[in-house]
Amino acid sequence: MDKNNAIEVDHVGMKFNMSSEKVDNLKDYVIKALKHELMYKEFWALRDVTFNVKKGDRVGIVGLNGAGKSTLLKVVSGVLKPTEGSVRINGTIAPLLELGAGFDKQYTGAENIYLYGAMLGYSKEFLQEKYNEIVKFSELGDFIDVPVKNYSSGMKSRLGFAIATIVEPDILILDEVLSVGDAKFRKKSLKKVKSMMSHNVTVLFVSHSIDQMLEVCNKAILLEKGHLIAQGDAKTVAEIYNTKINS
Repeated sequence: MDKNNAIEVDHVGMKFNMSSEKVDNLKDYVIKALKHELMYKEFWALRDVTFNVKKGDRVGIVGLNGAGKSTLLKVVSGVLKPTEGSVRINGTIAPLLELGAGFDKQYTGAENIYLYGAMLGYSKEFLQEKYNEIVKFSELGDFIDVPVKNYSSGMKSRLGFAIATIVEPDILILDEVLSVGDAKFRKKSLKKVKSMMSHNVTVLFVSHSIDQMLEVCNKAILLEKGHLIAQGDAKTVAEIYNTKINS
């Protein structure tokens, strides 16, 4: 791996098998599976995707819904193993994907700080040291002692963001996380991410907002139906994308 690269994605493909027939219940599914009667359709979310990210670059990933943006981030983060090709990572990585998805709804926000933090690889001692900082940033106040099942989606995302960004990784993976909460919190989230970037953090960033992508990123790639069709500086790729959606 080139020492100047933070991420190397080499001919990556990601295939999903989708059932081509409706199965009404689990019993019918098991019976059909045992009899090898289930029929599947292949769906390639990504196909032959290749690109490198230099250390310190901030790369936006743009494309229409279904282009494969979130799937690509999950492959790079190691959440999904690619069907073909390879991904090489140089440094520690912090994926901000589906914030709060790992929370236990029966536990309080305070308890989930330790649970979710442990899932992200943080030690109990580290989380104890950063606990007050996490609570303050999440703006949950007394709700931190309320079970997460009573949280709104915005509250869960805010807490997830506060936990995930308490460290400064080498590589930051962002999937629409700057859209969480109200306008005030979105502004604070962007400020936090920019602060992390000032320490030369490498970024992969997905957002439906081209203006937000241009504000954060210096480079970009454009995906279309799982294929990488353009890459380069952020402004140029944004112009190609805008031309496509307006044509």
